[in-house]
Amino acid sequence: MARGDDRIVGLDLGTTKIACIIAEPDEEKGGVKVVGVGTAASEGLRRGVVVNLEKTVRSVEKAVEEAELMAGVRVDKVYAGIAGDHIRSINTRGVIAVSRPDNEITKKDMERVVDQARAVAIPIDREIIHVIPQEFVVDDQTGIKDPIGMSGVRLEAEVHIVTGAVTSAQNIYKSVERAGLKVKDLVLQPLASGHAVLDEEEKELGVVLIDIGGGTTDISIFYDGSIRHTSVLGLGGENVTNDIAIGLRTPRSQAEEIKVKHGCALSSMIDASEKIKVPGVGGREEREVSRGVLGAIIEPRLEE
Repeated sequence: MARGDDRIVGLDLGTTKIACIIAEPDEEKGGVKVVGVGTAASEGLRRGVVVNLEKTVRSVEKAVEEAELMAGVRVDKVYAGIAGDHIRSINTRGVIAVSRPDNEITKKDMERVVDQARAVAIPIDREIIHVIPQEFVVDDQTGIKDPIGMSGVRLEAEVHIVTGAVTSAQNIYKSVERAGLKVKDLVLQPLASGHAVLDEEEKELGVVLIDIGGGTTDISIFYDGSIRHTSVLGLGGENVTNDIAIGLRTPRSQAEEIKVKHGCALSSMIDASEKIKVPGVGGREEREVSRGVLGAIIEPRLEE
């Protein structure tokens, strides 16, 4: 995509904003370098799911256009993120006999055992998004990450399978395609977040990654170098904003600003004597409220 197909374009369809990032291979340092970033307010999604196709298309177009302008390139293919509380994950196991007479495990054996592990019954309204091998077992020898070239009679694989609602995935495809782009693949957002912010040591020792977005909270658990659990909760920052708007009787736009500037998740960390100004609804006069009242609204929601 520096030549056309080397460029990587990621599209994050969130509840409050849609972001597009364009990256190219960095031949000097290795890895990739970001060359373009674009964001747009997201009005057509709720809890990570498309609820208004036309508004989502307009937001995608705006975010991609902004990223293209910064990078000075045109893009036609993207990796699109998928989330929402329809996401489910399961861990399964597959077992095969090694095919070669000399008992050497080949890439074909590895693919066969993963395919066998993914052969689980899922409802007709769901589709498999990711099949991620966690570890392989060769003749009862556990903890193997790459069995190719090893000798064994029996090969087992433990895999992590992520599924999502078929209609939700289809609506993401439609939104992106109507914006004039092609979806190369769907990527689970908690998985992408893990690749972005976690290093290999953290994944080995065990870590829980919690990504609190506008309408959803993404959770992924890594242990022994592999992903063990993923889930998406239908609660996010917007729920806190709504609680503040109702509790303090202030417009949502002002509630969001109060949350960002003065919010705290632990009431014990707040100086209750500190005051904040809260604008009224419908042109009413602003009033002063203790930060302790704000903490008493935020903390229970985040405990939930």
